[in-house]
Amino acid sequence: MSRKLRIHVPNSFYHATLRGNHRQNLFRAESDRKLLNAIVARAMDLYDSRIHAYCWMTNHLHFLIQVGDAPLGSLMRQIASSYARAFQMKLETTGHLFERRYHARMVAADAYLLAVLRYVHLNPVQAGLVSCADHYPWSSHLAYTGGRAEPWLTTDFALSMFSTSLAAARAGYRRFMADGDPDWSPQADEPAAVLPPPITRKNVWHPPTQAAQTVEQLLAEACARFGIHATDLRSASRERRAVLARGWIGQEAMARNVATLSEISRLLGRDRSTLRHAMRLLKDEPARELFQAESGI
Repeated sequence: MSRKLRIHVPNSFYHATLRGNHRQNLFRAESDRKLLNAIVARAMDLYDSRIHAYCWMTNHLHFLIQVGDAPLGSLMRQIASSYARAFQMKLETTGHLFERRYHARMVAADAYLLAVLRYVHLNPVQAGLVSCADHYPWSSHLAYTGGRAEPWLTTDFALSMFSTSLAAARAGYRRFMADGDPDWSPQADEPAAVLPPPITRKNVWHPPTQAAQTVEQLLAEACARFGIHATDLRSASRERRAVLARGWIGQEAMARNVATLSEISRLLGRDRSTLRHAMRLLKDEPARELFQAESGI
């Protein structure tokens, strides 16, 4: 029997899952999850998509993804094949790491999206791995409460459904999580999906503007912070302070709503993937060797 064709709707949201073949463990060490993070970051950049929530369980992965012009299947195959190759090379094994086909459902861009987001974040609780989502480090839950966020994660859209104030939005999210039923499943009462509105600078919440009001001010602040000259930022220099400064500029430009990552990458003469690598180096010192090997910065 032939498989059903998947319908691609640009800009739509999907809850997607990848499961280990025969429920096998997908991770052998903490470094494996960091490797997956790096692979997901590259895929998001390559296919111009956004992840609004994720959870890396022991034998399956959850994604709440908003696709761009490229179909979801291309993105999921990129993630699955890249991680499977790297994982199997370390163990010197062959065969399928994941089940042959990912599972995905389109999600309406309304309150139901929040229900799916909560389901993703409560998955470790439902599985009995932790007593509450705060105790699980391999999901996007802590980013929504104000903790460390991966550069490739988008939280603005979902938080904007709670409040236009960052503090109130995070408080609303916590209340919403506390009211959730860990045993609820999206398959049980899923409504018909509707096409989402495009994410634009007008219809999402952005953090309050901080010190830098313009890109020029942000560049000057970076030079002062890292002790470099403005010409170093646009040069071919791979000196560590220059790389960290570029990562800091990309991070702060988005956090302060000064410019998009694409605008900053054009300004600094770097592609977005290289700039994202610099942002990860800034946040994740233990991953420095992986960063240098993969990015060549």
